Amino acid sequence: MSKQKMIFTMLGMILLASCGNVSNKIEKKLTELQSKAESLDSLINNKVDKVLTLDSLMYSESESVKKLDTLIHKSSSQLDSISKKGTTLLENITN
Repeated sequence: MSKQKMIFTMLGMILLASCGNVSNKIEKKLTELQSKAESLDSLINNKVDKVLTLDSLMYSESESVKKLDTLIHKSSSQLDSISKKGTTLLENITN
């Protein structure tokens, strides 16, 4: 075998070996990236669940406030009615 063929053969083997190392490194980096993406996805899903829970709680509290507002309005109307009756009775007594 001539020296040129031997040199080309050795260069080819070195090139193939280095390509294998690069391929392994790329595969390792892609695996790390996939793992980080899954962790980020899990974190985002967790935060979205918390936001949905908070939204549900806010809706529930809003409904409670509406019920209390209605109750206060009814009580206020009843107090106004009692007050008017009392004023009318007082006017009738004093006249």
